[in-house]
Amino acid sequence: MNERTPPTETKDIPVASPSHQWRAFWVCVSVAALTILDLTKVNVALPSIEASFGSGSTELGFIVSGYVLAFGLVLVPMGRLGDQRSRRALFIIGLSLFTLMSLVCALAPSIEVLLIGRLIQGVAAGIQMPQVIGLIQELFRGPDRGRAFGRFGAIIGISTALGPTIGGLAIALGGVQDGWRWIFWMNVPLGLIAISLAIFLLPKLHKRTRRPLALDPFGVLLFGLAVLSLMLPFLFTTGSPDDNPLRWWLLVAFVLFAAAFIAWERRYEASGRAPLIPLKLFRIASYRNGTLIVATYFTALPAMFLLTTLYLQGGLGLEPVYAGMVTIGFAVASAITSWIGGSLVGKYGRPLVVWGTAIVLVSLIGLVIVALFAPPEWLPWIMAAIMTIGGLGGGLVISPNQTLTLAEIPVKQGGVAGSVGQLGQRIGTAIGTAVALSLFYATIYRETGSEADLVVFHDAYAFGMLSAALFLAVTFLIGLVDLSSRRRRKKSRRSESRVDA
Repeated sequence: MNERTPPTETKDIPVASPSHQWRAFWVCVSVAALTILDLTKVNVALPSIEASFGSGSTELGFIVSGYVLAFGLVLVPMGRLGDQRSRRALFIIGLSLFTLMSLVCALAPSIEVLLIGRLIQGVAAGIQMPQVIGLIQELFRGPDRGRAFGRFGAIIGISTALGPTIGGLAIALGGVQDGWRWIFWMNVPLGLIAISLAIFLLPKLHKRTRRPLALDPFGVLLFGLAVLSLMLPFLFTTGSPDDNPLRWWLLVAFVLFAAAFIAWERRYEASGRAPLIPLKLFRIASYRNGTLIVATYFTALPAMFLLTTLYLQGGLGLEPVYAGMVTIGFAVASAITSWIGGSLVGKYGRPLVVWGTAIVLVSLIGLVIVALFAPPEWLPWIMAAIMTIGGLGGGLVISPNQTLTLAEIPVKQGGVAGSVGQLGQRIGTAIGTAVALSLFYATIYRETGSEADLVVFHDAYAFGMLSAALFLAVTFLIGLVDLSSRRRRKKSRRSESRVDA
């Protein structure tokens, strides 16, 4: 759907050539990979940070959860800002801030400085990530967009799965005491290179506009409070008996803030002004269902990786770097099928996502079965093989779903639409990880001392993975519902065309 743009609005400027498009694309996805890596590689560094500073569990938990929280809070406002102004400028600003905060974290003399650096680093990630989705949406059209999102999904899949391995290698090289600093040091040269490439290779897709900036400040406040009250209870859930049960009252606050935000956005839009999130986007079935699919999928996938790593380290006594290597097969396989899926999504559509989800679900169940019954000496190898099969399905979920989700979204709203999907991933990760870890550690606390250690970890792994399996089952059902609704709409259009004829 092409609309004539008023003279005062931002207009698209054609990119010089396809080769220029792809050079800009690789800059964007490389930075996205750097951002996603910091979500997973720091997890394995927590014991090293504890050894360095003697930190407590609360500070250690907030090193991970604070990054996720800050990331999620700024995603949508920055996506909206990128749609109105220069995505290129925001991308470079976010990347520069991310690189600077990586340096601060690497040199942190105390846990307090490290925590502040991680919070601002999360903000920087939230500034740049919506611009990646918006730039891809704006740079490519038709089949090329599917191929671009296929490659994007491949890189993100590799980053998600390889994070623990890279973190483990950094600690092995740097030592137990200060190995965690290497995790942040590696971001600095990579960030500087990416900034230089972004300045020279990213096209200026927007002309200047005299239209005033419209960010809906009260809507931003309500939205931030809603996200904060939803994520905090889950981010501070560890499964320990010491967890404060009063944190769940924040979910009541979430319901109130979310209702107030929706009411305000409807009123704001009815007055002729631009809301923070155009709620009419959710009337588009492909966008609504695709966003739900990615949110529920990411509620399961990071929990599956984390629980498997914890089980291999705690139950079998593997070193972090070797436990992380079990997920490499998933990364490689998902990269291959993401690449292929991006090219096939235009032909096959939603069935790719449904089949991919089914493969991941079967693989997750297979991981639990071998954990319970396979010989311990063979277990890492068998799990690595099952992870590889799961990766074949995982690549058919992320990139084809991204293409289908944004297929009917106007380019000028690509940033905010993509950022809502990214927020769904972050919230899903927080909720899924919290639920799975609660079941995992609650089982360990309950059974420790009554049975052998390996049996305790068997049970903890099985209960934790049960929650991930249920979330994946929900993903599968949403895919089936979307597939069914697409077929009904297609059949209805055919009937209408026959009547018109």
